[in-house]
Amino acid sequence: MNDRRAVASARIRYEGPPEWREPVFEALARVVDPEIALSIVDVGLVYRVHLQDRVASVLLTTTSAACPLAGSIADDVETELMQLLPAGWAVDLELTWEPEWTPERMSADARKFMGW
Repeated sequence: MNDRRAVASARIRYEGPPEWREPVFEALARVVDPEIALSIVDVGLVYRVHLQDRVASVLLTTTSAACPLAGSIADDVETELMQLLPAGWAVDLELTWEPEWTPERMSADARKFMGW
């Protein structure tokens, strides 16, 4: 994992086997928020990842509760994780708006890209 991505993923609470942390974050980093063309990890949309009992639980948000692409982002998260995880694992996604997303969750590179 590169330094930039490591800083962004440090904002994500991870609970699970240490050897899965980097591969899971790399998979999540391949998911792009289509409205702003940035990784959901860099944008700060992933709050928590929990791996236990062959289930990958992911708590994520969107930049707005009215985001029309929330379903698409969730589908992409599930696709990326299912390609990574061994057969027999499940992915459980939960969308939340608490705490509300703020630009402070973005990586420095993402804020720079957005002109903030």
